[in-house]
Amino acid sequence: MTNVTNNPICFVGAGPGDIELITVKGRRLLDEADCIVYAGSLVNPELLNGCKAKEIHDSQGMDLDQILEVMHEAWQRGEKVVRLHTGDPSIFGAIKEQMYRLDQLNIPYLVVPGVTSAAGAAAALQAELTLPEIAQTVIITRQEGRTPVPEGEKLRDLARHQTTMMIFLSVGMIEKVVDELITGGYPTSTPIAVVERATWPNQKIINGTLATIASLVNAEKIRKTAMICVGRVFGKDPLTAESKLYDSSFSHGTREARCGE
Repeated sequence: MTNVTNNPICFVGAGPGDIELITVKGRRLLDEADCIVYAGSLVNPELLNGCKAKEIHDSQGMDLDQILEVMHEAWQRGEKVVRLHTGDPSIFGAIKEQMYRLDQLNIPYLVVPGVTSAAGAAAALQAELTLPEIAQTVIITRQEGRTPVPEGEKLRDLARHQTTMMIFLSVGMIEKVVDELITGGYPTSTPIAVVERATWPNQKIINGTLATIASLVNAEKIRKTAMICVGRVFGKDPLTAESKLYDSSFSHGTREARCGE
């Protein structure tokens, strides 16, 4: 059987938890879908309310072959298929191996971005991840565990940059994370926050420093679904510099300076 409509399979970012943080396009594709395969351990199930799909599969108990079999068969029937991932599927989304299998089957697909949990955590903290003269780079990474990281990408290697870090999938190893960051060069006074279930109704925020965060996290029994946010941008110190974008003494392509530069 071949697909007569040639509909692409759609990888859709569901956002970090708040059901209003899915994109308009993602919401439309979800509403139009005949078959939905969603990451049940992380995607807010309320997103599925009202969907007309005849088939809705929770992938948390499925392996890659089973996921591809469901999507392939639905696509062959000419159905609209949505693979619903948490946050933004391009970040720790495990979508590349799915797309590789679809390429082998000559099945078209598209990716609809979503709001990453890193952005959700930053919003919860009311933080700007880049600040003038403090941090102009954001590192998105994870602590090495059962799955290794490439050479040169251990936390201690990345820590030497002393910039903003958003650490996924690692809160269950918080002591190791702290040790790696300090070994890499962050002072023990460096601000760090842990945001559990960012943007969900039961969101929890723990603020501390590298010296205190492990005991605070353990006291709250936070073991998963949390973002570790590291860097001076998460501190409470007054700004040492402001962006030139709205500086009255700074001219740029869309505005002339009102004061002498």
